[in-house]
Amino acid sequence: MPPRRKKSPPPQRSLPPLPKNDCWIESDSYDRHAYGRLRAESPSLQELEEGGGTLLPHFSSLLQDLFCLLFKSNTIFIREEEVLPSALFNRILLAGLKESSLYSILRELTLLDEAKAGLCTLLLGEGILALLKSEKAITRRDMLDFWDLKKQEEMLEEKREEFEEAEKLGQEELSKEAKKNLEKAKERIEGQLDGAEARLRHKKAELKEDLGRLQGQAAARLQAEAIKVARELEDAAEETERWSLTLGTGYRSPAGRKLELGKRLAGNEKLKKLVQMVGRMKFHALALRKKIFERATEEVLEVERGDALNRLLPHELLTLHHPILRREFQRRFLDQELLQYSLRGIEEKGKGPVVVCLDGSSSMAGEKEIWSKAVTLTLLEIARRQRRPFRSICFSAEDAPLQILEMNPRERYEVEMEKVMDLAEYFPGGGTDFKKPLEAALECLKQARYKKGDIVFITDGECQVPPDWAEAFRKEKEKLGFSLFSILIDVGPSSLGTLQEFSDRITSVTQLTGEGVKDIFLRL
Repeated sequence: MPPRRKKSPPPQRSLPPLPKNDCWIESDSYDRHAYGRLRAESPSLQELEEGGGTLLPHFSSLLQDLFCLLFKSNTIFIREEEVLPSALFNRILLAGLKESSLYSILRELTLLDEAKAGLCTLLLGEGILALLKSEKAITRRDMLDFWDLKKQEEMLEEKREEFEEAEKLGQEELSKEAKKNLEKAKERIEGQLDGAEARLRHKKAELKEDLGRLQGQAAARLQAEAIKVARELEDAAEETERWSLTLGTGYRSPAGRKLELGKRLAGNEKLKKLVQMVGRMKFHALALRKKIFERATEEVLEVERGDALNRLLPHELLTLHHPILRREFQRRFLDQELLQYSLRGIEEKGKGPVVVCLDGSSSMAGEKEIWSKAVTLTLLEIARRQRRPFRSICFSAEDAPLQILEMNPRERYEVEMEKVMDLAEYFPGGGTDFKKPLEAALECLKQARYKKGDIVFITDGECQVPPDWAEAFRKEKEKLGFSLFSILIDVGPSSLGTLQEFSDRITSVTQLTGEGVKDIFLRL
């Protein structure tokens, strides 16, 4: 009788895992870090990801792929079997963009430029989101199918983990009954796993067939959006550079801030006019101040102790040639005990804080708004250079809230570009009330940070104030010891009457010339 054969355990089932990629463009750690930094610095990009993620799975990965497609010098598509099936629509959009004739034009602007690539990604992403919302690229049913496919992927992964856990338990020493129960559980899970894999393959094949019919339409829609983006991108990049030069902070702006600035400038004609006027006005203002103030007359008054190397007495400089006296020179330099000339006539750098009240009523619409904001932003640049605190108060009707902005609140008086854009774009309209902003300015000047400051009131003057209020305001102005400079925007209907009741000096702006802006920027 032949010996009994030992029963060998059934071979373990090999379970190929689902792909882990939901991106289609190969990227390295530098690319991912660059996009992550842009995303962290750009609220608009975060908002776009959130909005698109409610309509289409892996929308954030689509944006990262768009960035890599525009930013990287060498773009390689990952193979289809290495990417999740629920990200299939992203491949169609990316391939449609890369195969279009506009791709090379966009690449010339965005290649290896984080800010421009990020801005182009943002504008294209907003265009794709608009297509999804209007169902011009794919229908709502297709979007639901993609979410169903993603859910099936998650269920398949869950069953796979259960089966692997059952395989691990089967390798342990168990009782016969436990092994029997475990085998039944494995058979049940294996059946569910087979069913989940079959449903996933079937759903993927259906979607692939449907998208094959829609591929040309979706690519054409995206190319139409790319045409608009190409126009806006070039203008926005140019305007961003112009804004940075016009209102430079002296520090390098992060790419995320440039992205936000470019988005707000794209297609905004009002801001384009404003930056042109600010640039010209700033040139005249700084030229006048340099000519008048930077070459003040100075004369030697006496000898004092200090560490100003440009004013040292000659015999102090001679000690630098002696090996022993050089050390003594260094000690006295650190202690500020070197003999130097004391000069008389040196102008004190920087004056008091500036509070600007800016009229945003309906009568200021159009050219008046551009003029008034150009003057405001030029004053802001002067205040930044002189390290003076600057607050803007935009007002309109009595019942309308004031827009109060601290334009350079930090210790180094750096201008916050987001607030500059808020100031430039904000226009409440409505009626006009002078009392509310002036009272807010008074409260501001009572604060320690704005002590000894001055008020600049920019308006067309079309408003009335009660005589008793004007008298009380003049007394408060005399008590606090500040000056109020009014700038009348007289490029249209305007009135001087009310401004004369509480202003120390009134300057009108009729044309942009050196003489026309001289009084504005030299007397403040």
